[in-house]
Amino acid sequence: MRRSGLHHRQHARQGGLRGILGKLSLAAVVVLICTVSFLFSSSMSGNGGSGYSLEANVEKLWKPAYSFGWRPSSAPRTDWPPPPSESNGYLRVRCNGGLNQQRSAICNAVLAARIMNATLVLPELDANSFWHDDSGFHGIYDVEHFIKTLRYDVRIVEKIPEVRKNGKTKKIKSYQLRPPRDAPVSWYLTTALEKMKEHGAIYLTPFSHRLAEEIDIPEYQRLRCRVNYHALRFKPNIMKLSKGIVEKLRSQGHFMSIHLRFEKDMLAFAGCFDIFTPAEQKILQKYREENFAEKRLVPSERRAIGKCPLTPEEVGLVLRAMGFDNSTRIYLAAGELFGGERFMRPFRALFPRLENHSSVDPSEELVANARGLAGSAVDYMVCLLSDIFMPTYDGPSNFANNLLGHRLYYGFRTTIRPDRKALAPIFLNRAKGHVAGFDEAVRRVMLKTNFGGPHKRVSPESFYTNSWPECFCQMSTNNPADKCPPENVMEILDSQLESEGANDLESSTASNSTVSVAER
Repeated sequence: MRRSGLHHRQHARQGGLRGILGKLSLAAVVVLICTVSFLFSSSMSGNGGSGYSLEANVEKLWKPAYSFGWRPSSAPRTDWPPPPSESNGYLRVRCNGGLNQQRSAICNAVLAARIMNATLVLPELDANSFWHDDSGFHGIYDVEHFIKTLRYDVRIVEKIPEVRKNGKTKKIKSYQLRPPRDAPVSWYLTTALEKMKEHGAIYLTPFSHRLAEEIDIPEYQRLRCRVNYHALRFKPNIMKLSKGIVEKLRSQGHFMSIHLRFEKDMLAFAGCFDIFTPAEQKILQKYREENFAEKRLVPSERRAIGKCPLTPEEVGLVLRAMGFDNSTRIYLAAGELFGGERFMRPFRALFPRLENHSSVDPSEELVANARGLAGSAVDYMVCLLSDIFMPTYDGPSNFANNLLGHRLYYGFRTTIRPDRKALAPIFLNRAKGHVAGFDEAVRRVMLKTNFGGPHKRVSPESFYTNSWPECFCQMSTNNPADKCPPENVMEILDSQLESEGANDLESSTASNSTVSVAER
């Protein structure tokens, strides 16, 4: 029997599952992150700088933020039936954008399939993205792991199977739809589902930000976390390269990673031209006109209100003011920096131990296997595993935002998030020659920020940046919704899956005609 939007309705029932421990299979290196994180304890406040004096304690920053008893837990806590063998049809999606925009889209695709009781076709990764990379899902992610990890949630196939009708083989043609941006659950249960039932398959394109982030059903949000932090594991060669880089960096002690978003596309998007030469400004202006919607921006005003990525020198000045010295080892995740060496020189003078994946591992294997999306994946893993992560522009940067959420989930690992708006007048005063009290002013701003501990998500912060509290639990709490689950949750899910399979077999034997809607 088909279940139209089955699981959307069933969340009204509170079933036998009261939570879950993070037993979903993980890459070994990620398990290590989570394990080590919980061994540390720190007096650092997770909600800003209340645990600090005006002097930052650098040694504490190298350790994870204080967890307040929270730990990651993304499996179901209420009744969560396995996907039935007969779905309402097939769902295809094309995930556009770069690696991390595609990653969020994949999470949304899995959730959309669950909402509609659809069979998900392995998501397509846009070959016309920023990287001009046609690796596809198979070239970046471990497909077998992805399908196996999500077996309790959705049925996934690598392609839509052909069907036989009247003795002939027939291909199912997908009906193409363009979902509204941030479409509500109701759109998938009406417009999309109706077309799926009518045609047997639908193709949603483009599929970036096409499902609302804020959904008031915690189980749906936890499914997103299961996809993002458990099912989406990079291919073994990417994991191996990343692990090798991390081991080399950590062989000399702690290391920090920085996403230095001082690149042409982001500078053009932000309208930050004023510090560049006239020739460079023309390049940025031309790029903006060709790639972004027309909007009047005043570059000097953009910088004054903190809308510009920090310059490399500003990053160095913030770190120095916080107490990091020139022995700090820093891994840079960045594309080609706009403006060249003249912007890097002041940063390098403050922190000479700067590395990227090519300098840490100049081997031919890395050069051959770390291009395009794969190179971004290597940077992602190194930043995930670093002791401290610092984004320099976390506005529309999917790389930084996803990493902030990933590090939060795996043990509240320290992040340094500059408050660009509050720092802007301090940097402008320094540029005018007012240097007295600069370090103290920077510290006052930075010690009010969050360093990676649990904190309330407030718009415009993304769910993918901060999945607390939906994807976290506590062992000791008075709130049943936050309580961590029992140890045997995986056994319960396995039992339900086996029971569904047995029921399907009985139904098939009785009718001898069990087929999906797409085959009718």
